[in-house]
Amino acid sequence: MSALLWALVALPLGAGVLLLVVGRRADRAAPGVALAVAASALGLAVTAAFRHPSARAPFLDGLPMRLTVDGLSGLLAVTVTAVTLVVLLFSAAEFGSGEARARFFGLMLLFAGSMLVTVTAATLPVLLMGWEVMGATSWALIGYWWRDPERTSAADTAFLTTRTADLGLYLAAGAALASGAGPNSYSSLSLDGLARADEPWLSFITAGVVVAALGKSAQLPFSFWLSKAMRGPSPVSALLHSATMVVAGAYLLLRTGPLLDASGWGDDVVAWTGAATAVLLGLVAIAQTDLKQLLAASSCAQIGFMVLAAGAGATTGGTLQLVAHAAAKSLLFLAAGAWLTALGTQQLPALLGAARHHRTVGTAFTVAALSLAGLPPLSLWAAKDVLLAGALERSPWLYAAGLAGAFLSAVYSAKALWFVWRPAVARPDARRIPAGAVWPLVLLAFACVALVVPAFPPVRDSVSRVLAASGQPAPAAWEFALSAGLALLAAAGAWGWGARPLPLAARAKSGFADWLGLERAAHVLLVAPTMRLARAAAAFDDRVLDRAVEGSASATVRLARWTDDVVERAVDGTVGAVAAGTRALGRWARRPQTGQLHQYLAQAVAAFTVLAVVLVLVR
Repeated sequence: MSALLWALVALPLGAGVLLLVVGRRADRAAPGVALAVAASALGLAVTAAFRHPSARAPFLDGLPMRLTVDGLSGLLAVTVTAVTLVVLLFSAAEFGSGEARARFFGLMLLFAGSMLVTVTAATLPVLLMGWEVMGATSWALIGYWWRDPERTSAADTAFLTTRTADLGLYLAAGAALASGAGPNSYSSLSLDGLARADEPWLSFITAGVVVAALGKSAQLPFSFWLSKAMRGPSPVSALLHSATMVVAGAYLLLRTGPLLDASGWGDDVVAWTGAATAVLLGLVAIAQTDLKQLLAASSCAQIGFMVLAAGAGATTGGTLQLVAHAAAKSLLFLAAGAWLTALGTQQLPALLGAARHHRTVGTAFTVAALSLAGLPPLSLWAAKDVLLAGALERSPWLYAAGLAGAFLSAVYSAKALWFVWRPAVARPDARRIPAGAVWPLVLLAFACVALVVPAFPPVRDSVSRVLAASGQPAPAAWEFALSAGLALLAAAGAWGWGARPLPLAARAKSGFADWLGLERAAHVLLVAPTMRLARAAAAFDDRVLDRAVEGSASATVRLARWTDDVVERAVDGTVGAVAAGTRALGRWARRPQTGQLHQYLAQAVAAFTVLAVVLVLVR
């Protein structure tokens, strides 16, 4: 059983590293290799989801490396590998042959492998390993076209923002280790054991996990990094921002639900942060005129529902939302990428009639957008109601906030559809979308329809049993009807409103279009003070430390010169005098040594005479 799990994570990791090492020489074979590895990983993930294997390997004394697959991680592993396979199918057909394919597909496999490690990790250290590699490879993928300074700057912004939030996991790991006692203190680093920590360590662990999860999932106040991440290739956005990196934080919160509940405050903070993100980023999505920016803001908003579910204890609803969102959002990003390649733009006013020019792509895009809008009978409509039932059980105000977010979902989805289905304009320079890039979109469109089934009994009850989530609230018929009616009303209103300006003050519109000014706020509150502190430290180094070092060096040189002039002269004089005295004594000592016997006899008589006189006088 452990071999199955090791193969699941090692196969994409090893193949990704191999493609990166071989480099451009493997460009031609890279798509085929990547597809074969992704298909094999999907088969292994499905098998692991049924068998629930676990694996251990020596790591630290008393802390082995542990991986495990249970209900939640099994569903996530299948989702990750399935979306990876579909995105790579699209990329193999759409990605230019002149590109560095080995680097692209190698990074994609390495990223998918690190996500699988994150999903199957049973301890915080293993989770951190996958988490860190996932962040590093996401930086490389967002900045894939590294010759463009704007893209590399966007990759840096995304990486540094998430990296700052990731420090929360180190805080959580340190607090968890400190909370343990005795020789088995490492056992406190198990994800299942975090909720058993005592105060104040429990609060530190909760705070660290929450901050890291909110940062990785682009929730408030970290949402702006996802806007920058849209500079990467569309297949990267489809993989990273639908089922992997951006939902990793939501997955972590769903995984550590007992920790949030045990803290006494974590569940409320998480639930309301998710609700606020769903509403505010929904407004941001409505204000966008760039399709990928609209989809990015909608990702933040939709993941806000998953975070809300984690805080409300609606594990089943949050998981169903995660899986359904993965299918819909990856399809939307891939369709946006196909239109960008064919039409050379992703601006909504320039995409008028895009769905009419490419009917199959437009139809698949429409299915995903209607699912995102929450219209029946598509997957996100039902999944959202399952998680909102948990919100209603916790607080009617939380449920109202969730409904407001769902209402806005229909507005920005209908807005995107209005532009792409307007009467077509002449496009003589439009490129053909490869047929190989269309079929993955059709598969994802079918998934958007089929994934509505798990949201209803008896499949929903089976999902709850698989997730070991007993006592999950079930939505009533009126809840399904209410959300569907609100979605229809919002979509109809947005369609009728069309491209007219929003009835808001100019300052409010610019604020929403600029992602609530979150990036500027981060620069004012964090980046600018840090840079000022760095400049002050550099000035202190130049003006104080350097001068102190130079002053001490100068004083040392002067002391050396004084020593050479005064002390060295005195020492040399003393040594010279001792040497002269020694030479004089030597000359005096040599005088009696003449080699004549009568002189030695006279000297002996004199010496004995003196000795005798001394003896007489002493007595």
